[in-house]
Amino acid sequence: MFLRENRRFKDGKQHRYWNIVENRRCAGGKVVQRQVLYLGEINDGQLADWSRAIEAFDEDTQRYRQLSLFPADKTLPQGAAGYGVQVRLDAMQLHRPRQWGACWLASHLYEELQLDAFWSPRLPASRKGRDWQKILQTLVCYRLIDPGSEWRLHRQWFEESAMADLLGADFALAAKNGLYGCLDKILPHKQDLFSHLRQRWQDLFGARFDVLLYDLTSTYFESPPPEEETDKRRYGYSRDKRSDCVQVVIALVVTPDGFPLAYEVLPGNTADSTTLRSFLQKIEAQYGKAERIWVMDRGIPTEEVLAEMRQADPPVYYLVGTPKGRLSKLEKALLDKPWKSVRQGVDVKLLPQEQETYVFAQSHARIHKERAMRQRKLRWLWTRLTQIAGMTLTRKELLMKLGAARSKAPAAWRLLDIDIPDSGTVFTFKLNRNKLRAVRRREGRYLLRTNLNGRDPADLWQFYIQLTEIEAAFKNLKDDLQLRPIYHQHEPRIEAHIFVAFMAYCLQVTLRARLKPLAPGLTPRAVLDKMAAIQMLDVHFPTTDRRTLVLTRYTEPNADQKLLLRQLKLELPPQPPPRITTATLPARHPAPPL
Repeated sequence: MFLRENRRFKDGKQHRYWNIVENRRCAGGKVVQRQVLYLGEINDGQLADWSRAIEAFDEDTQRYRQLSLFPADKTLPQGAAGYGVQVRLDAMQLHRPRQWGACWLASHLYEELQLDAFWSPRLPASRKGRDWQKILQTLVCYRLIDPGSEWRLHRQWFEESAMADLLGADFALAAKNGLYGCLDKILPHKQDLFSHLRQRWQDLFGARFDVLLYDLTSTYFESPPPEEETDKRRYGYSRDKRSDCVQVVIALVVTPDGFPLAYEVLPGNTADSTTLRSFLQKIEAQYGKAERIWVMDRGIPTEEVLAEMRQADPPVYYLVGTPKGRLSKLEKALLDKPWKSVRQGVDVKLLPQEQETYVFAQSHARIHKERAMRQRKLRWLWTRLTQIAGMTLTRKELLMKLGAARSKAPAAWRLLDIDIPDSGTVFTFKLNRNKLRAVRRREGRYLLRTNLNGRDPADLWQFYIQLTEIEAAFKNLKDDLQLRPIYHQHEPRIEAHIFVAFMAYCLQVTLRARLKPLAPGLTPRAVLDKMAAIQMLDVHFPTTDRRTLVLTRYTEPNADQKLLLRQLKLELPPQPPPRITTATLPARHPAPPL
């Protein structure tokens, strides 16, 4: 294996992306390269670390320990007399291949966060012997590795996984009623879990919680609207463009490093601007008063809440996006202010006010991107209107085609002056250059407001762009962890389903924090998929005394997996001890009748 570099020029700068690649020799002497891992952009220290790790797995220096069994046609050595077992190698059988590597890694992350210790006293075993803590661990690991419904876990996935071997249990963990019953027991402990996770991330990674990112998303249901008026499933503004379905709103608070601090499930018709005050009180009640910086997008805070944050003791700091309408009012005052570079390709202007500071930022890369998008849409709309003008249409057909063109390019439509007479099918259109100049001035630029007066503009800009972290959290919950479809119909189980997905996301965040210093381009999903290739199976050796020697073994990690384990400083557990069945007596034939 070796490191391969790919270079790309982007935004006038050269970027270097690294991959771990190995050569595979095929028939005819042909060599094919296989990408083992994508590392992304890594620094020199990380490059040297990965190079050393790759050198350790050179095929010329790799050694394997060979184990010998005692064949049935050989006499046992004298030292093995009394306890040696003669096995029939020709009758060896392989049974129950199942996925082990990703299950072991997920369980390791679960124990690293000490979730087993947290849940054990809160979920004691039932009188019938049902181990609720292990059932919950199975649900969380399932949601992280191969998410699906509880019914699929019961019917298919548990048997195809090694969770029973890892937890020292049997199929009782996947009993259908046990899976649903576990969901009914976990919600009362949600707030305690938030505090526990905060302490664990602080101990493991030195996480800080002075900057908080706050945002909301929605998730919809394919089920019909509920009959109960108190049910949280309601119609509302859908981020998934499914206004035809009922939904719930999820409010989430994370740190800039992606560690989630708290979340809440709200009714589907909840307005964003009504949620911030209660969340401020919730965080303060659980974690105490502190000088925190809340970073939010526009539309979440109201003027009343911002005023309360400024007057709080100690003050609650905020950095929030601002609607474009306010930019029109401050545009003249901002023209005289000088631009200050905060990083390559990003400039800001500061406009201090009485209690706040406005931050006007521009990104050259975003300017080029938005300008290209606007030009493409405008060019398409101009061409389409020219085609429509040359067609022979009735007035109804003309209006329908114009409406279709407008719906496809609404932003470009606003830049044109289109004259449609009250009668007839002849219309004219031309470019409104004043509107075009105004749009060009605002492309790639946005306005922020904050009560962090006197702070470095680079810090303010850096705080705001970290909102992408909470957008990534929502994306992982919906796509990677497949938060939906949600098959439950009862509201408590819907919230418990989201709670399990939240715990799976916590495992994912912990793995990502371990991968971050190694290579930013290496994702938790790539590692889980790589580890999932390690299988576990039962090797059956019949013995000469009619017993069976059973060796439960996980497959030897290949070079890719050993490389990951070494970089993550993980050691696989020892192989399970062998088992031997009792001797099978010969069948007794019934005596003949007298």
